[in-house]
Amino acid sequence: MELRDILTLTDHGPDTFVGSGPRYPWGGLYGGQIVAQALLASATTVDPGLDVHSVRAYFIRRGDHDQPVRYEVDRIRDGRSFCTRRVVARQAVGAILNLEASFQAHEDGPDLENVAPPVGLPRPDEVESGSWSPVFERRFVPADLLGDTDRSGAGRAAAWLKVLEEVGDDRLRNAVALAYLSDDLPTDAVVRAHPLGREPHEVLEKVMFSASLDHTIWFHRPMRADAWHLHDFTCQTFVGGRGLATGHVFTEEGTHVATIAQEVLLRDNRARR
Repeated sequence: MELRDILTLTDHGPDTFVGSGPRYPWGGLYGGQIVAQALLASATTVDPGLDVHSVRAYFIRRGDHDQPVRYEVDRIRDGRSFCTRRVVARQAVGAILNLEASFQAHEDGPDLENVAPPVGLPRPDEVESGSWSPVFERRFVPADLLGDTDRSGAGRAAAWLKVLEEVGDDRLRNAVALAYLSDDLPTDAVVRAHPLGREPHEVLEKVMFSASLDHTIWFHRPMRADAWHLHDFTCQTFVGGRGLATGHVFTEEGTHVATIAQEVLLRDNRARR
């Protein structure tokens, strides 16, 4: 299944849409897919003159890849400058995600970038490719090359990401594609910050259970999801089995285009045997 298939929804009644996704290696649905489709469903009910500026989602249940997902949109508010939508994603088991999205009309004002891109990291063509999905390419920056940083937190994880299908200049489609990518790295930062201190693939395969709990994206500036962007995450805190990861997304030229935050549930399976 290609990106265009994942980001295609079918009308299923007033403010209701249906989407589907591929079978993922771990079974179930990928959280980024559900967030992206829910955002697309919400935007379908919004004046095209408004751009999405933020998304907040709660993951409720694990999705079933053998079933379509039904997205029900609630038009919370339509204002002159902002509008708000709520989306509930449902399958046979019930709600699997609740999302709120906010859209804003263009507004002139200062453009201040207060987060500097990291310096000295290898470029995308200098690191190896490794992705679990045919939809996007991912190139991790090796942990020993991340170097010192003035970012707060621990467990730093950084990778270059881009979707493999040309998206074009449409701002909504690029925002939705970024939403799809945005769920890939937060768990890595939380796992690396955990006292076990091992690489994510080793921990998640043998020791730990993980699940995304909630997910927030702030879209700052226009971007092209089919161009390389650096996703740079650290874990801010870990308590009650929950790790909070925050990340910044930069273009190759260093423009800060988005900020992402996610809380990840991480449990040691050995304690439950």
